[in-house]
Amino acid sequence: MIRALMMSLAFLAACAPAGGGAQDEANAVPAPTPDEIGVRIGAAQDGETVEVAINERFAVELVGVPTAGYQWAPTTLPPFLTRAGEATGDTVREQSEPGFAGGNHWEVFMFAATNEGTGELVFEQRRPWETNQAAVDTFRVTIVAR
Repeated sequence: MIRALMMSLAFLAACAPAGGGAQDEANAVPAPTPDEIGVRIGAAQDGETVEVAINERFAVELVGVPTAGYQWAPTTLPPFLTRAGEATGDTVREQSEPGFAGGNHWEVFMFAATNEGTGELVFEQRRPWETNQAAVDTFRVTIVAR
């Protein structure tokens, strides 16, 4: 009975959504953000204010569990921002090896400010098909475009 409980807990922990970075720092893979992106916003900046330049792309780099259906998506986009690309990728080296299944993945969203402005950019992590369920995580950052 205890063994079954421990196995269940281990399975649930492996499938749980996470908003942080890769857990195994020695094998961590950086977010697949293009090199020309100067401003990179990560989970550690939740609730902070970030300044960006007009017409320059910036990235929001979050870790999700898309293999379990949990995906990040912007839910509030200030009117002076436009979407400018997306990228996804492994968070640890082992994910690129044959037979590896599941795990956390980078979800990178790129934007550009088209005008000056200040506004809150909000992301929610959820399973897109669970429309009647609350988000499992929320990320907010105030963007100041100059």
